[in-house]
Amino acid sequence: MFKLYAALAVPVLLAGCTSLVTGGDLVRDSGPTGTIEVVNGTSMHIDVVLISACVESSYGLNRLPSGTAIAPGQSYSFTVSAGCWDVDAGVIGYGEARQRLDVAPYGISRYTVNG
Repeated sequence: MFKLYAALAVPVLLAGCTSLVTGGDLVRDSGPTGTIEVVNGTSMHIDVVLISACVESSYGLNRLPSGTAIAPGQSYSFTVSAGCWDVDAGVIGYGEARQRLDVAPYGISRYTVNG
């Protein structure tokens, strides 16, 4: 009987850890969404953008598609649920910059990374 309870508990525990690893879903429910636009104001290609809800304990994983980078002077947009978001953008092996953004329903919040 203990093995049955243990086997049932593992998926529940792992499900609770998913947002810690990923940073949570960008669109959380059927409520209004907005946009986070990350603008590259540096002279380097930004190759990592981490985004998580402010209530999450981790920035999570890279939200840029595999092989994608934001060139200097360019931007990349993410659709997110309206609310508070933490954004961490950077260059692997060089550095990063963080910003907390409040995304209004149907609005655009721009984060320009300078450096």
